[in-house]
Amino acid sequence: MNYKETLDFLYQQLPMFQRQGATAFKKDLTNTLNLCDALGNPQEKFKSVHIAGTNGKGSCSHMIAAVMQSAGFKVGLYTSPHLKSFRERIKVNGQEIAEQDVVDFVAKHQDMIEDVSPSFFELTVAMAFDYFAQEAVDIAIVEVGLGGRLDSTNVLSPMATMITNIGLDHQGMLGETLEEIAAEKAGIIKKEVPVIIGRKQEALIPVFEKIAEEKNAGLVYPSDYWQLKEQGGLYVISSEQDGISFAVAPQLKGSYQKENILAVLEMVLSLKSMGWHIELGDIVAGLEEVVSLTGLKGRWQVLAESPKIICDTGHNIDGVTAVMEQLKTEQFERLFIVWGMVNDKDLSPILSLLPQSATYLFSQAQVPRAMASSELLAMAEKQGLKGQDCGTVAQAIEQAKAMATEKDLIFIGGSTFVVAEIEQL
Repeated sequence: MNYKETLDFLYQQLPMFQRQGATAFKKDLTNTLNLCDALGNPQEKFKSVHIAGTNGKGSCSHMIAAVMQSAGFKVGLYTSPHLKSFRERIKVNGQEIAEQDVVDFVAKHQDMIEDVSPSFFELTVAMAFDYFAQEAVDIAIVEVGLGGRLDSTNVLSPMATMITNIGLDHQGMLGETLEEIAAEKAGIIKKEVPVIIGRKQEALIPVFEKIAEEKNAGLVYPSDYWQLKEQGGLYVISSEQDGISFAVAPQLKGSYQKENILAVLEMVLSLKSMGWHIELGDIVAGLEEVVSLTGLKGRWQVLAESPKIICDTGHNIDGVTAVMEQLKTEQFERLFIVWGMVNDKDLSPILSLLPQSATYLFSQAQVPRAMASSELLAMAEKQGLKGQDCGTVAQAIEQAKAMATEKDLIFIGGSTFVVAEIEQL
């Protein structure tokens, strides 16, 4: 098979959560363990950091990778889902896995794939770990796909773990309450491996502390030690305990990144304490050049000016709340929102967060899980939102551009799949 045929095989033959939803999610590590065993357990051949959370885990993964690259290490990075290309999921020093490497892996292991019958995600994880081992990376930064305890990535034995925050998302698979979801994500905590909790949520402290105590894992809340103040576009970060103070102009914009940056800082200093040679200048360089170093897309990304066009992949309650708060800091005459969502979530709480003063261009991404734009329009109108059904994402964006003047703002979001279809991304 060539590359296109290989991707068609992966997408069509293997269950894929992003397209199919819950039916593709396997609450079991057996397939991943069998795949890794057949590959010679590549996950044991490199050092790693493991990151879970409801929001921010992708941003944190990329920032940590950027810092480690700036420090001169060879860094593997595994994230999901991808936006434009499958190869975005697996990178070494910001370079995506080559098409031929994907083709060769599937061709070489075709019999194994048919024997194990893994999900799309299970096979992708195994492919990533095999690639990182072959590339002899110094360290791999690995983002959890969904949950933590039963996520395929949880076959790792990492040097450190991070849980960014806990919000309501994927309740049908992870639990109905924040406490239940936190327990699932805390499943990545390993024996005597430090864990960093990005957001100190009072109701969840007992959950994390109980599991960390059982595993004898040192637990840290960055907000207990670090202060961050914004001054003229710079973030001034300091810690009296560590005697550190520095200013940085992070490349990832959005006020919601402040919490992520402190978690990243705590993580890289934890690695430094383990003997990794990381200078303060490496941290600053990584934070200021994360997009160019790692190729991160879709996080409060400015696509154009006059009119200003911004996109963001935030799609659950916490993510959309953060995005809407960030929108309030922008200056514009009128706000146009290109919006699309998936059909397997309770959308009313999210729609209630959206500003009624905006004009909406409702769209439907080209994936099976996407909600019909006409149905989304009907639901939005019940929430007092005004707009029109534009069909495809491309049509909605073109309509927004036709309506907006140079002093207006166009925001594109609601679903990762909507952002993925932006042509200039």
